[in-house]
Amino acid sequence: MPLEKTENVKKQLLRNNEYYNTQNLQDKLYQKSKNGFIFNNLISEIVNPNNILLAYRNIKNNKGAETSGVNDCTIADIKTKELAEWINYIQERFKNYIPHKVRRVEIEKPGGGIRPLGIPTIEDRLIQQSIKQIIEPIAEAKFYHGSFGFRPDRSAENAIAKVMHLVNLNKLHYAVDIDIKGFFDNVDHGKLLKQMWTMGIRDKKLLSIISVMLKAEIENVGKPTKGVPQGGVLSTILSNIVLNELDWWIHSQWEGVKTRTNYKSNSGKNRELKKNTNLKEVYIVRYADDFKLMCRDMESAQKIYVAVVKWLKDRLGLDVNVEKSKVVNLRKNHSDFLGFKMKVRTKGKKKVIRSNILAKLEGKLRRTIERKLMKLRKNRLLKTY
Repeated sequence: MPLEKTENVKKQLLRNNEYYNTQNLQDKLYQKSKNGFIFNNLISEIVNPNNILLAYRNIKNNKGAETSGVNDCTIADIKTKELAEWINYIQERFKNYIPHKVRRVEIEKPGGGIRPLGIPTIEDRLIQQSIKQIIEPIAEAKFYHGSFGFRPDRSAENAIAKVMHLVNLNKLHYAVDIDIKGFFDNVDHGKLLKQMWTMGIRDKKLLSIISVMLKAEIENVGKPTKGVPQGGVLSTILSNIVLNELDWWIHSQWEGVKTRTNYKSNSGKNRELKKNTNLKEVYIVRYADDFKLMCRDMESAQKIYVAVVKWLKDRLGLDVNVEKSKVVNLRKNHSDFLGFKMKVRTKGKKKVIRSNILAKLEGKLRRTIERKLMKLRKNRLLKTY
C-alpha cells in the first residue's frame, strides 16, 4: 500500500477510535499485555456496543465493504437497518457462534500464479472486526519490532528501509531468502490457539469462536483442517501471531543475547559477542510471510538457512519452497523483497544497496500511473468549464 494511502488509513482508524471513545480501552489493553496480564474475559469487551459500532464504521470505510459473501449481502444491506438492530444481531451471534460459509475467489498474483481468497459474509466480517479491535492491542504488545506487515504505524516502506539500513550501515551483505510453501493454507490451528494462549489471550469462549471461524466451510471446497483463509479480517493478525514466534527465536540468536556489559550502542555489544561467543550475527525483517534474514558472511548465512528450515518444520509444521529459498551474496546477485530487487553496489569508497522495481511489476505500475494521470487530466478539463 502506498505510503500516503497508508497514512490516510491510519488517521481514519484513529479518528474512528476517538469517535467511539475506544482508544483509551485499547491503550489499557496494550499496557496490560506489556505487563504480562492474563485476559480471561474479552468477550464482554468485544460485544460492547461501542466496539461493535467502531467495527461497523471501520468495515464501512473499507474498500471491500461492497464485496459480497455467499449470501450476496454488502454494507449497503446493513445500512438499511437500524444500528441498534445490528448491535443486537452481533451480540446474539456471539452467544452461539456458527460461521456462515466462506466464498472462494481466485485472483492472479503480480508475479504469476493464482492466490485463493476466502471472502466471509459481511456479517461475519463485522464479527471478525469486533474481535480484531480487542485482540490487536494485546498482540501488538508482544510482537517483535522487526515485523512490519499489516500492523499499525508500520508499512512495506519501513521494511525496505530496515533492510537498506542493515546493508548500508551494518555492512550485512548476505541475505537468507526463505519462501514458506503455502503459508496461509498450512497454518496449524491447534498451534495458533496455543500461541494466543501464551500471549495471554485466555478467554476460552473467544478461543473456541476463533477455532470455529478457522474451520468455517469454504463454498465448493469443504471445511478446512488447517490454514488461515486470506480475505478474512482476522487473517493478517492471526498470521502475525503464528510467525511472531519465529521473529523472537531469530532475535534470541543474536540481538537478544545478554552481555556482561550494558552498552549504550549496539557496536560495543556486537564486538563482545563476536569476541566471546561462536554465535552467528543475524537479523530478521518480516512483512507478513515475506521475510529476509540478514547476515555478515556466507558461512553464517548458510548455517542460519539450515537452522530456520528445520525450525519452521519442527515448531510450526511449515515447509519451505526450496526452489525459491536461497542464500544470496548481495555483492554479486540480486535479492527480491516486496516488489524490489536489491544489490550492493560500490559508490565512491562505500558499498551501498541499490534497489529497482521488479521487471514483472513495471508494466502494472506504469498502467496504474497512466490511469491516475488520465483521471487528473479529466478533472482539470472539468474545472475549466
